[in-house]
Amino acid sequence: MSDAMTHPCAPVRPIAPAKFSNPDVTAKGEARARVALTQLRTLWINTGTLCNIECAHCYIESSPTNDALVYFAAAEARALFEEIETLGFATTEIGFTGGEPFMNPDMLAMTEDALARGFEVLILTNAMQPMQRPRIKAGLLSLRERFGDRLRLRVSLDHYSKALHELERGPNTWQRTIDGLDWLAEHGFHVSVCGRTRWNETEAESRLGFARLFAGHCYPIDMHDPARLMLLPEMDEEADVPEITTACWGILDVDPQEMMCATSRMAVKRKGADKPVVLPCTLLPFDEAFEMGETIAASVEADGGMFDRGRVKLNHPHCAKFCVLGGGSCSLHSDDE
Repeated sequence: MSDAMTHPCAPVRPIAPAKFSNPDVTAKGEARARVALTQLRTLWINTGTLCNIECAHCYIESSPTNDALVYFAAAEARALFEEIETLGFATTEIGFTGGEPFMNPDMLAMTEDALARGFEVLILTNAMQPMQRPRIKAGLLSLRERFGDRLRLRVSLDHYSKALHELERGPNTWQRTIDGLDWLAEHGFHVSVCGRTRWNETEAESRLGFARLFAGHCYPIDMHDPARLMLLPEMDEEADVPEITTACWGILDVDPQEMMCATSRMAVKRKGADKPVVLPCTLLPFDEAFEMGETIAASVEADGGMFDRGRVKLNHPHCAKFCVLGGGSCSLHSDDE
C-alpha cells in the first residue's frame, strides 16, 4: 500500500492529483493491483438513476430529476439473461439497483423473468411509495408465492434512529421506509437492511442499535449476519485514499478474489445510448473509462485502458476505500447460503 490510511474521524484531505492518473502504476511508480473475473456470480442491472428522493450523500446522485442512466427495459435484461445461459456462466444472482428500482415500469417483468430462469433476485430499494403502490405490492406478493426466498429485498435504512436517517434522506422519510419494512416482514419476504458507517459509531454499537429496532418491529433479521444487516463504508471521490498495489494483497492479507469485480458485473443504459454497456461493478456507473463493452462476453475480454485481458485495474478511489480497505460489496451472501 502506497501510504497510510488516515483516522476515520480526521479532517478529510483532498486526493493528490497524481493519484489514480495512470492505469498501470501508482503515483509512487508501483505496479497497480488488478483483479480478474473468477466467476460471474452476480449480474447487476441499474434500473435507472431516477429516484423518489434525493439523499445528501448518494454516490450515484439519484434524484427525482437525474435520468443520466435511463430506465433499463425488460427486453434488454432478457438479452443479458439469455447471454448468461448461452455462455454457460454459473451465475446465481441478478441484482437490481438504482435510483429506486420500483420506479422503473418494467421492474416486475424483469424480476419475474430472472426468477423464472432459476436466478435468485436481489432488489435494492428504499421501500417507500414506489414499492408501496398497490400494483407493485400485488406483483411482489405473487412473485413471493411462486418463488419464495429466491426473491430478496434489501432496504436502505441509513441509521437505526429517525434523526440520523432523515439527516441523510430528508424529512418525512423514516416512517415511510419503516412502513415498507413492516409490510415486507408481515408478508414473509426475505428482507435485509443496508446502513451506513458514517456516524462515528463502532460497528458493534451500530449493530446493537439496529438489533433493538429489529426486535421492536419483529423483523427476522440477525444483526450479526453481514448479509442481512450490511453496513457500508462511505465513498468520496475527492477524499485522499491509498492506491492499491500488487503488494497490498499480502500486506493487507486480502484475497483479490473477494473483490466485487472478481464475481460481478453491472449493466447500465446511458441517456441517449442505443444499447446498454457493461461495467466491472456497481460503484462506477458514470465513469466511461470503465466501460467493458456492450455484452458480457466483451467484458470478459476487455483490454487496454482500465483493463488487462479482462482484468480490472484498480485505478479509482472507490476500489481502494470501499472494496479493498472498507471490505464493502453490494452482493454478499451468508456463510450458510
